[in-house]
Amino acid sequence: MTKYLIVGAGLFGATFAYEAAKKGHEVKVIERRNHIAGNIFTKEVDGIQVHQYGAHIFHTSNKKVWDYVNQFATFNRYTNSPVANYHGEIYNLPFNMNTFNKLWGVVTPEEAQNKINEQKSILNGKKPENLEEQAISLVGTDIYEKLIKGYTEKQWGHSTKDLPAFIIRRLPVRFTYDNNYFNDDYQGIPVGGYTQIVEKMLASDLISVETGVDFFDRKDEYLKKFDKVIFTGMIDEYFEYSLGELEYRSLKFETEELDVDNYQGNAVVNYTDEKTPYTRIIEHKHFEFGKGDKNKTVITREYPKNWSRGDEPYYPVNNTQNNTLYKKYKELADKEATNVLFGGRLGQYRYYDMDQVISAALNVVKVELGI
Repeated sequence: MTKYLIVGAGLFGATFAYEAAKKGHEVKVIERRNHIAGNIFTKEVDGIQVHQYGAHIFHTSNKKVWDYVNQFATFNRYTNSPVANYHGEIYNLPFNMNTFNKLWGVVTPEEAQNKINEQKSILNGKKPENLEEQAISLVGTDIYEKLIKGYTEKQWGHSTKDLPAFIIRRLPVRFTYDNNYFNDDYQGIPVGGYTQIVEKMLASDLISVETGVDFFDRKDEYLKKFDKVIFTGMIDEYFEYSLGELEYRSLKFETEELDVDNYQGNAVVNYTDEKTPYTRIIEHKHFEFGKGDKNKTVITREYPKNWSRGDEPYYPVNNTQNNTLYKKYKELADKEATNVLFGGRLGQYRYYDMDQVISAALNVVKVELGI
């Protein structure tokens, strides 16, 4: 039996804990926040499951992962169909024939493609070198100016001319009248919220959980006491920023309970102009098709912000400079932290969707536990 300490009670740590306990290992989970489930934490307000840290829609084409997560919750058939608000003009996302028709009055895919080709000709066949050029090459100048530029610069805190092209290389553009943002085979929201998933994963006599505990307050003690540590926090923080700080984006959430039954008519509305300080408003009841108390709703405005020490890091900024620094930290981890496995968005410094988090955790499980 191996004694594992898991730092972070999010989806990565919980998946590893669940599998380790099934194999008879003793697991202790500590979490800096005062609750489990990390960024997928949900709680009920007015009969509505509120996503405390932004919208989370589970989607995947990996049947193994879909079957795996369905052990812990029943999923509804929610389909992610956000809309964009540009100075009061409403457009469908992802960019599709409904978007093109509203913007240009075109009706057929050929007309839409011709309009995009006409607008992207300003690049003169140049290979895109930044996000602005990449966006124009995909959807032309009108959509870039109205629906990409302002939103993206708020999200990342940089000019689109200074952001790498790969950030939107897989931008969904469809020449069909289809408002489904994801092309994945499986998609939905757990009925009753996400927190239950992690609760069930951690419900074992071999797993103990402590919240409101900071690993760094007793780091040396923990490393001596446990055989292995699964660390899902920031890898640069683990090494006391000895090689320099990696860059992250943080978020601020403003949540309100309102005495109306339906505030905006959609779960997610993106605000794509540069002047509106928030990037989107989430109306949580629409994730479960309007369920909740009558004449009550809960909305959350989401404000991106620069990260500094003490803030919650939500997104790694995977440009060349940061990825190069992360590789140095990874080399340091391989050399000095031989009993520590780094996982999740922060530990592996990469953007993961929820299905990718589970898949990555199961890959570590396979290597570490032989499952």
